[in-house]
Amino acid sequence: MKHTINILAACFLLLIFAVSCVDDSIDFFEVEKPESIAELEYLNDYDFLKSYVDRAASPNFKLGAGVTVSEYLRLGHVYRVMNSNFDMLTAGNAMKYSSVVGDNGSMNFGSVIQFVEAARSAGIEIYGHTLVWHSQQNRNYLNRLIADREIEVDPDAKDEVVDGFKDYRVEGFTGWVGGPVQPVVEDGRLVVTSTEAQPNFWDVQYHVANGISIKEDTRHKVTIRIKGTSEASITVALGTWGAQQNTTIPITQEWEEVSVELNSTVTANDAFVMLQSGHYVGTYEIEWVRVTHEVAAAVTYYVNQLENSEMLVGGSMDNFIVRESGQADVPGAILEGEGPDGMNAIKINSVDNPANPWDTQFFIYTPNKAWEAGENYRISFWYKASAEANSESQCHGAPGSYMHWQMLPQNPQFTTEWQYYEATSTIPGQGDGMRSIAFNLNVNPTAITYYFANIVWESEESGNTIPLSPEEKADTLTYALRNWISGMMQATDGYVKEWDVVNEPLAGQGNVGEGFYDLKSAVRGTVSEEAAENSFYWQDYLGDDYVRVAVKLAREYGPDGLKLFVNDYNLESFWDDNHKLKSLIYWIDRWESDGVTVIDGIGTQMHVSYHMDPAQQAVRDAHIIQMFELLAETGKFIKITELDMGLIDEDGNTVRTADVTSEQHRAMSDHYKFIIQKYFEIIPANLQYGITHWSPTDSPQGSSWRGGEPIGLWTESTFRRKHTYGGFADGLAGKE
Repeated sequence: MKHTINILAACFLLLIFAVSCVDDSIDFFEVEKPESIAELEYLNDYDFLKSYVDRAASPNFKLGAGVTVSEYLRLGHVYRVMNSNFDMLTAGNAMKYSSVVGDNGSMNFGSVIQFVEAARSAGIEIYGHTLVWHSQQNRNYLNRLIADREIEVDPDAKDEVVDGFKDYRVEGFTGWVGGPVQPVVEDGRLVVTSTEAQPNFWDVQYHVANGISIKEDTRHKVTIRIKGTSEASITVALGTWGAQQNTTIPITQEWEEVSVELNSTVTANDAFVMLQSGHYVGTYEIEWVRVTHEVAAAVTYYVNQLENSEMLVGGSMDNFIVRESGQADVPGAILEGEGPDGMNAIKINSVDNPANPWDTQFFIYTPNKAWEAGENYRISFWYKASAEANSESQCHGAPGSYMHWQMLPQNPQFTTEWQYYEATSTIPGQGDGMRSIAFNLNVNPTAITYYFANIVWESEESGNTIPLSPEEKADTLTYALRNWISGMMQATDGYVKEWDVVNEPLAGQGNVGEGFYDLKSAVRGTVSEEAAENSFYWQDYLGDDYVRVAVKLAREYGPDGLKLFVNDYNLESFWDDNHKLKSLIYWIDRWESDGVTVIDGIGTQMHVSYHMDPAQQAVRDAHIIQMFELLAETGKFIKITELDMGLIDEDGNTVRTADVTSEQHRAMSDHYKFIIQKYFEIIPANLQYGITHWSPTDSPQGSSWRGGEPIGLWTESTFRRKHTYGGFADGLAGKE
């Protein structure tokens, strides 16, 4: 064995030597070594870690470590330790999107190029981490790419916005009155009669319109259709009791639409228009009052509220819910190519002899949008049935939460031939807050099969910008992804041949397929609000098959012999019986089902903790074994990509580095040995692609990654070997 002298032990020996040589007359005496140093001396007999790998038995295996690139490039102690102990390095952050891509989309690969040159000179390989991830993305740049597009309009063009309208032709008088004159409504007109002049113009006053919306520093126009028995002027005021602006309007003996403009000093939704006519003698009548303001001209457009209108395989079907009598609600199953002109479709089977028309229902559902009463919409779809049949449409909240009996302006009448339905209408008043259209498909008393295809439900929007279509966003982001991947492959100059092509895709919640976990998605709500706000989920724009896009681009621009891994954490999870791993295997099979996409390997991160409670640790050990068994069955290359270990005491508390006992250190050492031995024992030799220790030294107290925890094989600053170094080496060596 090659002996490496521990730095502290060496200093201790020098101290003894110095003391013994000062004077021959000084009596010899012994200094007892501190127990903390003495018990670690056996580690001096260990060689460098990578020397324990049996290359003949595991020809593809590479021992790796995570490294901070800036520290490695100093070519100092970190550089030497990494090169001596490991075959391959993974950059902690330097090769991630946000470390390279600026807010304007420019890419700075300076650190990447230096890292590749330094590693290549040292004969050390690099594992690429990561091409596509939701975290550490430059969200400023990516969101700007898909921001709403400005619409070219005449800068002088204006649109008039109605802030309030009172129509006495159809409404009664409900305003406040101050003074001796009581306005009344007669024959669709508000009538105000004064037989004598009052001392002050405000001695006769009333609110001619209420519930007006006004905005601070906005010029509002008040228009009144009015005539009187005599010509005069009266005062009109707009505002609230605390802030009003006023002026005068003329009254003539002919019907006139009289307008004045008043600048609001407050913002309010309960403002009023008040008339003050104490000096007027005679009768005047009012048909209506309208308050408006002007804004820059806007364009009206429609936005589809359904994610997968074309029902593409791999896309979400959460917008299309099928309720067949006696069965649970399920997303509609896709019928590939069975719609009109080869479109995809879904079908719903109604029951025979129903008790109610709603015994079988189909819902078009917008879980992320609550529609407002009176909101304009446009809807279109293709439809047919196995026999002629009628249907009903209703307003619902969530599917099954009935709100109103009528939704569409005309309900579809089904025939055996495909028909196209399109309507533009408004949400009924009773449907305020609705989220789904329910089609009742048991109007006919016999069992019938109904089909729908290419369903589009759009809200009418207006403004000076227009959102990009889903297709435009996908195209734009594919372009950005192409630039990123091609740039990274060029910067690494063919030297990096193994990559996490996609990192951490699974949500660990939400069900797809046969109950497997969904992908992370801000749109589908499978991530927290904080994660949605701070991350960028490519799959929300490129679809669930975004992995196929990433793999295609990596193989297009990457070097020959490229190996691509999908990497995720908690694959050893005991709480769901390794269900996250089972879900990842499901998704990989799905992505590869196109016959083109090839994913070479699976990366399991394994950020584990050792539990001093034996019962707690036993269940975790069992699921680590099961994880390796499941991985072995895939036939993929298997890599532990980010292995490190914390410590949990018997009471379930996280133990900090300074508090770890010798017994606990040795327990962690044994657990490293267990993990590594099980990897070599269970994963077939030809599929063993490596183990990477994510944080070779203990984590500093203030670190964002497991700060202050004893996760390393070396101590934090002195790089002194720990018991875990021995356990790790024993695991690699296959030592019993």
